[in-house]
Amino acid sequence: MKPPLEHTLSLPQAPAIVNERHRRIMALLHQQTSLSVSQLAHMLGVSEVTIRKDLTLLEQQQMLYRVHGSAILANPYIQERHVNDKEKLCSDQKRAIGAYAARLVEPRDTILIASGTTTLAMAREIREVEELTAITTSLSVATTLAENDECTVIQLGGVLRNSSFSVVGPFAEQMLRQFSCSKLFFGVDGFDLNYGVTTTNLMGGHLALMMIETVQKVIALVDSSKFGRRGFCKMCDVDRIDMVITDDGVSPIVVEQLQEAGIDVRIVEVIRTTVP
Repeated sequence: MKPPLEHTLSLPQAPAIVNERHRRIMALLHQQTSLSVSQLAHMLGVSEVTIRKDLTLLEQQQMLYRVHGSAILANPYIQERHVNDKEKLCSDQKRAIGAYAARLVEPRDTILIASGTTTLAMAREIREVEELTAITTSLSVATTLAENDECTVIQLGGVLRNSSFSVVGPFAEQMLRQFSCSKLFFGVDGFDLNYGVTTTNLMGGHLALMMIETVQKVIALVDSSKFGRRGFCKMCDVDRIDMVITDDGVSPIVVEQLQEAGIDVRIVEVIRTTVP
């Protein structure tokens, strides 16, 4: 007996074409990190309506995220983590970035160092620098720098955040108003080229903005995983940053956009000793 007619019909070809387009979308995102609907439509030769439908389906499958008319691979929204957990993430990149940042510290500098695992990596690399004064919100950074005989350490006061071993609040802000510093070194939780630089803590974000207003040069230590992501609280717009130090995993597209914004970009080579 012959099988029912519907079992002998070949499958329509449209789904296969759609699946191939999905693969191309994902491949392009792996190359460029973030792409707008219009960019994808142009690259793939289809309408923006078609691309939006594709992105909706891929987002439902948790293969990408959609933000303001664009598609990205990583979840852009960051949850706060304890500093001990954060220190294990991208540790090779943070060490390389911190070592490079430490070389920018000059004799008789008065620097601000914000809290964070990348700035702590920097503090560990600061050697004997003549007449260095370092002001910091971080207890870990302060105790590390205190081992350096050439460094005068000023620990800001305030409310201690258990998750970061750093201080925030009005007492820290009041102390900051008394200083004028040459450089600020700070890490970020998120660096979105359109939205700005963010952190996961409201009070920490406000204090970071005050730090930016206190210094002559703002230097952001940003491992490549932070680009295209957002924390809860905005610290500043991208144009407030003078220099970004990042690792060799950063997308060339991101580097180009940073340079177009007038930011001095320093890319450090990473010797990887840990499993990603």
